Amino acid sequence: MTKLPTGIQTFSKMREDDYAYVDKTEQIYKLIERGTYYFLSRPRRFGKSLLMDTISELFKGSREYFEGLYIYDKWDWSVKYPVINISFGSGYFATKEETLQSIEDQLRQIIRELDLECDNIRNIYGCFSDIIWAAHRKYGQKVVILVDEYDKPIIDVISNKPVASENREILGSFYSAIKTNDKYVKFAMLTGVSKFSQVSLFSKLNNLLDITIDKEYGTITGYTQHDLETTFKEHLQCVDMEEVKRWYDGYNYLSESIYNPYDILVFITRGCTFSNYWWQSGNPRFLIEILKGSNFYLPKLDNIIVGEDTLNAFDVERIDLIALLWQTGYLTFDKVIVRNNKINYKMKVPNLEVKNSLSALFFDYLVDNGINRNDKEILIQDCITENNPEGIRDVLKSLFAAIPYNNYVKNEIGDYEGYYASVIYTFLSALGFDTVAEDVTNKGRIDLTLKTEESIYIFEFKVDSGEEAIKQIKERKYWEKYGTEGRKIFLVGINFDSELKNISCFEWEKQDQYS
Repeated sequence: MTKLPTGIQTFSKMREDDYAYVDKTEQIYKLIERGTYYFLSRPRRFGKSLLMDTISELFKGSREYFEGLYIYDKWDWSVKYPVINISFGSGYFATKEETLQSIEDQLRQIIRELDLECDNIRNIYGCFSDIIWAAHRKYGQKVVILVDEYDKPIIDVISNKPVASENREILGSFYSAIKTNDKYVKFAMLTGVSKFSQVSLFSKLNNLLDITIDKEYGTITGYTQHDLETTFKEHLQCVDMEEVKRWYDGYNYLSESIYNPYDILVFITRGCTFSNYWWQSGNPRFLIEILKGSNFYLPKLDNIIVGEDTLNAFDVERIDLIALLWQTGYLTFDKVIVRNNKINYKMKVPNLEVKNSLSALFFDYLVDNGINRNDKEILIQDCITENNPEGIRDVLKSLFAAIPYNNYVKNEIGDYEGYYASVIYTFLSALGFDTVAEDVTNKGRIDLTLKTEESIYIFEFKVDSGEEAIKQIKERKYWEKYGTEGRKIFLVGINFDSELKNISCFEWEKQDQYS
């Protein structure tokens, strides 16, 4: 049985030690043949570093590692190029001094590896330029420049705008040396999690071709269904593949759907036990800071439609939550909508792992981390499984009663229907229930639908309204959407009182599917 490359990002090690490897060299070959300057954004732990190391070994002429791969008989192995590898995957960037030190350390490493010299390493732009020119002169070939995790010095301090801005300016100046020395560059590629807007960081390196949502390179990282059924087939015997797909598939870059590679490797390593592996490897607490600046209605994530300008609207001074969630892997494309020559995208949460984990994060934000969820989670799971709406009412009332009052005082979100709906939505979604927010029917939108194997719960929420919430469900016959599924249907109307900060009326009925 082939060994699993869990945590391995070094191409040579994978090939020397016979680890399972998914061949990406056909797409790499296309990149190199068609252009010179590229940018690729992918979420963390999605194979970017391995991709960059593979390209590095290719240009170095390490023929022995590519035998049996697509590119093996298509590459001119007689030519070897000087490769400058830069990675910000590790290091400290809490101050501009630390960022400058990290860059200087990497320049020293490059100088040692390529046996070059630099007169003034403290001048990072000048030294980088000198290195590019000197490498070209010494080795008689144009230079290959690969920058991995290019944005980490900014992302790590994104909630500290002054430092983030300083780091952005430092990196902008540093990267501009690539464009300035264009005549000495054979190939250059930057990868990262985010893409900063053209008017900031990339204004000094605006010759990069962004292949993030280029259909031809949609699977240049990650695993496809075919990869699981071939490369990892022997590791996934007797596994419910539909459940694997539900948990870890769903990422889409306008090509075929792909799996999170880190999840798949750890899932197999842990005896094929389902868990939130990718999320646990780097919980994005900075999202909490971004959330505090907006009264965002979380359930809208299931139905949001955005334009290209929104997805590219990301900068230190203007952090768009949707752009951030997409670039960091918590949202992905559902479908492309073209109307009047304008392209829009319907977004979705990619899979069950992300939905559960993101819901838990948002829930903690909404209740200000003031609640121990464990006891309430067990109770509501039992109530839903046992079809006990009265029990659901009691748990939800207890939930809202436990939210610290100062959480409402700090902002006015408690006055809005979206707040109460988001609390319930995130609470239930974090438990792994199949939930649909703003569930569309031919007569309107259901605020929240919860599905189990045996039952369907249809929720309607109202705040400070004289109208009974359940009345709208009955008048619009929302249950008809699910009337032929053969499951029990419960109609649940919940009215909230913004002064009491709790449920003022909870009504429910079991619906006869044929009435």
